[in-house]
Amino acid sequence: MSHELHPLVDAATIHDRVRELGREISASYGNEPLVLVCVLKGAFLFFADLARAMKTECEHDFVRLASYGSGTSRGKEMRFSKDLEVPIEGKHVLIVEDIVDTGNSVEFLRHVFAKSEPLSLKVCALVDKRERREIDIEVDFAGFNLTGAGFLVGYGMDYAERYRELDAIYELVRPERA
Repeated sequence: MSHELHPLVDAATIHDRVRELGREISASYGNEPLVLVCVLKGAFLFFADLARAMKTECEHDFVRLASYGSGTSRGKEMRFSKDLEVPIEGKHVLIVEDIVDTGNSVEFLRHVFAKSEPLSLKVCALVDKRERREIDIEVDFAGFNLTGAGFLVGYGMDYAERYRELDAIYELVRPERA
């Protein structure tokens, strides 16, 4: 099955925005103890580029969530399939996501991480799709606000494990919707 991909954000624009986010985040945290937490799998490319763009010394860790719902939609019941290994107590934590849409994943992570008593919990997302929020979650550092865009792929984001390797962000149009 082939899909039609409509370009939304090109590679050069992503590169420039990630470097800008790196500067913003570095200025915000300075020399404070910081742990960057990558939410796998979607955020891995963004996370790597963002970490290299930052001037702040920090620790890096990874989590992976499994959610249970029906069919192609994400469920609200979540669990870790890979949990934190770096202690976060007494440190600032920046959750790095590929996309924040409904807010369910971020809310789950914030709730679980808060139990470890970090100094602060903030969120950085490559894409903020506020119009799809089910939970009132703020993205503290947003790469792009892509209101009205459909299903997104590329730069780590996937459809059925495909398209992650693309260096730009595309809207995926499935044949039945074309």
